[in-house]
Amino acid sequence: MARPKVIIADEDASYIVPLQFKFVTDFFNKIDLEIITDRAYFEEYFSRPQNAEILIISDDLYDSSLQRHNIQNIFVMMEQYDEGSTGELNVNQIFKYTSIKEIFNEIIGKSAGALNIAAVEKKETQIILVTSAAGGVGKTTVAMGVAACLAQNYKRVLYINAAHLQAYHHMLDNHSVIATSDVYTKLVKSTQDVYAEIKHVIRKETFSYLPPFKASLMSLGLNYSVYEKIIMSAKKSGDYNFIIVDADTTFDEDKAALLNHADKVLIITKQTLASVLATNILVSNVNGVIADKYIFICNDFEKEQTNALISPNVSLKFTVSDYVEHFNHCEGKKIAEIAKESSIQRMSFLIM
Repeated sequence: MARPKVIIADEDASYIVPLQFKFVTDFFNKIDLEIITDRAYFEEYFSRPQNAEILIISDDLYDSSLQRHNIQNIFVMMEQYDEGSTGELNVNQIFKYTSIKEIFNEIIGKSAGALNIAAVEKKETQIILVTSAAGGVGKTTVAMGVAACLAQNYKRVLYINAAHLQAYHHMLDNHSVIATSDVYTKLVKSTQDVYAEIKHVIRKETFSYLPPFKASLMSLGLNYSVYEKIIMSAKKSGDYNFIIVDADTTFDEDKAALLNHADKVLIITKQTLASVLATNILVSNVNGVIADKYIFICNDFEKEQTNALISPNVSLKFTVSDYVEHFNHCEGKKIAEIAKESSIQRMSFLIM
């Protein structure tokens, strides 16, 4: 069977290189990649009938006559942002100066069928643990914003709220809890394949998520370790690119197990003295916290307020990687809106 053909045409060779690298890295020996940077060669090349699954082309080279060729998906790289449609069914406009990762993910997401993505080896599911040392830092807002941002970048995402008592219903469109008693019976027994046994209750809004439990773990007769079993069996299923685990502030053996399983750990703090000192204490109790897997984020940042993270009176045991600015009217925002915030998008790219 012939391999899918991808053509990238742009006279700006420096721009093409990183996009070319992404295709070569992710689809090595699985596609035929044609790179065109010379206009004269481009015109000569398309003077003959051509077949391709994907054409990625700069807007100055694009012409509607390319529609005569047998090209399944055309992506026009626009010099200026334009959210409008081209009016041509197989032509997609992409802002050229978005990040290469975002551009690549959009192209792949819209061309999955043409590229026969199912035949491409899947990368192992990544577990992203989002936690904090103190409550009230906006951890769940960040976790769900990151989950939505990854999903908008064509990633398959499962969100699991791993709290002893879940209280995130208000952020969802569907506020209902898991009501079926049979599900809780299976969770109490929780075999190594527990995800497969409860998969039918998974819901999807912007991303897939395990719906809230109807009561606290203690009231349901569940141990916190049930989350570890759900997470690991969901990872084993291969259904997702990322599992976002939103864990509470408790630090015990079960939490340590989640830290161990995670591929990346986002530790959320605020700029307040109490939050910074609590994060210092958490760091003191975690082995190897300076490893690349740990990313420290200051959430709800306001530059006009006192910032204990830069106070000479505080000896920090961690380094903040990024700041998430204060969101006005955060409680009224939909998750998809939060995902569009630039600071949330930057955090997502740290993961991807």
